[in-house]
Amino acid sequence: MRTRHGISYIDEGQGPVALFVHGAGTNSSLWANAIAGLRAERRCVAFDLPLHGRSEARDDLSLPSLAEVIEEVCADLDLGTVDLVANDSGGAIAQVFAVRHPERLRTLTLTNCDVHDNLPPEAFKPTVELAERGELAPLIETLIEQPALVVRSAFGASYERIGDPQALVDRFLRPIFSDPERGRGFERFLAGLDAKDLIAIEPDLAALAVPTLVVWGTDDPFFEPRWARWLRDTIPGVRKVVEIEGGRLFFVEERAGELVPHLREHFASGLRSG
Repeated sequence: MRTRHGISYIDEGQGPVALFVHGAGTNSSLWANAIAGLRAERRCVAFDLPLHGRSEARDDLSLPSLAEVIEEVCADLDLGTVDLVANDSGGAIAQVFAVRHPERLRTLTLTNCDVHDNLPPEAFKPTVELAERGELAPLIETLIEQPALVVRSAFGASYERIGDPQALVDRFLRPIFSDPERGRGFERFLAGLDAKDLIAIEPDLAALAVPTLVVWGTDDPFFEPRWARWLRDTIPGVRKVVEIEGGRLFFVEERAGELVPHLREHFASGLRSG
């Protein structure tokens, strides 16, 4: 793990760049399994969003501001054009980035993520409401030493199976909630996620010609498959929609072996198009 300008990141492998973006409450390690499958043929970069992992906090955590963090990473690491892959609220950030900086993208891959007015998704609203009341961080800080309980609450709907709750707490939650100030920042981050930022870019998405792949877990209570179809019907660059039967939100980690071949094929088509 390296750090530059307050943003921590993984940078492995050689070749054309694949850049991975995680969502709320996880970090760059979400992509470790996918990177392991691609680093022999790609330079794989995955960074921690502000407040997540080892990245520093920022005052502005809106979707447009976080989209510019992607641009900062591209510029700071001299990445040139990239194959951008995103999940969860990272997918919302990636959509904003894509319409602002299409010249950066060789290809775009969106996995289960916030789309259009499904931000926050209905099943996640109780968590956002806790954050808005300032009650989420104190609750997780209280429960963090009970990994089975806190992981069931925080991630139980996002994975098909959770084998090691302690490992999830240590990877994802402890870097955020071990510091009360970071915990309060995370509450502001969740409370500030606003569907208007995605609704506003619909006309731009409708003109986005970047070759786009949509890969969607079908058993995700937050982001139903109909949102994959919305992306297909809205973005003219969508070339393929792949459904991962029974996959949940974090199938990108849990079933990375099924994701990687689709990424490899999509990346190769982007090189041919370029």
